[in-house]
Amino acid sequence: MSKIAFFVLAFLSIFSAMMVVFSRKPVHSVLSLIFCFFTIAGHYILLNAQFLAAVHIIVYAGAIMVLFLFVIMLLNLNAESEPHKTSAGKIAAVVSGGLLLLVLVSVLKSTDGLQLSAAPDSQVGMVKNLGMVLYDKYMLPFEVSALLFLTAMIGATMIGKKELD
Repeated sequence: MSKIAFFVLAFLSIFSAMMVVFSRKPVHSVLSLIFCFFTIAGHYILLNAQFLAAVHIIVYAGAIMVLFLFVIMLLNLNAESEPHKTSAGKIAAVVSGGLLLLVLVSVLKSTDGLQLSAAPDSQVGMVKNLGMVLYDKYMLPFEVSALLFLTAMIGATMIGKKELD
């Protein structure tokens, strides 16, 4: 059953990613990308990483893509005002995409194939186990990153603050 779910999610992920690239309207492209993020979250659930799936949906589909959608709607992109790409730029894009495809195919050829097996421990991706590892083994890096984020927030507040003269 999980194999069928994997292949269905993989097909939907690839199809929605292609719709992001080939869609003519930017809003449709963003909506296809949001759908792609949901299918990737489905892959996380199949891997028994429920917390990662929830964070993926909240952060990417919920926050970042909404911001993309607002920016696209505020920019009011028109095909007439869009700069046209030169043929040299198009050729460079095709060559670099082909090289990326070549690298991906060579990496996938060197693998042993698709291995869909159940995790030996069904509690691997649970929030409780993640919290125990995070607050036990990685407590110092977690606190350092929290201080780094606090410093960044204070710096952003100071930069955005108006000066009173």
